[in-house]
Amino acid sequence: MSNEEADFHGAKLLLMQGGRLLTCLRDDFDHIPFPAFWDLPGGGREGGERPIECALRELAEEFGLSLAPDRLQGQAFPSHQQPKMISWLFRGDLTSAEIGSIRFGDEGQEWQMMQLADFLHHPRAVPHFQRWIREVMQG
Repeated sequence: MSNEEADFHGAKLLLMQGGRLLTCLRDDFDHIPFPAFWDLPGGGREGGERPIECALRELAEEFGLSLAPDRLQGQAFPSHQQPKMISWLFRGDLTSAEIGSIRFGDEGQEWQMMQLADFLHHPRAVPHFQRWIREVMQG
């Protein structure tokens, strides 16, 4: 396991289909970061998980989806919440059948397949994820 994998805070997913990405509207609670903002699937590390394991566990919990790890490519970024650590963004594609099989969990208010440009310019999208996506899409 590399240092980046050993010392990470969490993992998010950029899952796309036809120019749209999977998003969820965060709960509107004062005690959470970015309440009522549009977010990406994913979350914080649990135990000794590797980054890909964290991302896939969160995807299953939040959306009821199971993807093979080889369908995703990851990139490390400085963590927003823990600046001395890193977080991961994994990019991959979803099929129409997978989107149709989504079973939204109990975190968040709603989900949608949002046009990429809409997320990147949305005033209530998590800003550092907008930056990460721009960097991944350019690279």
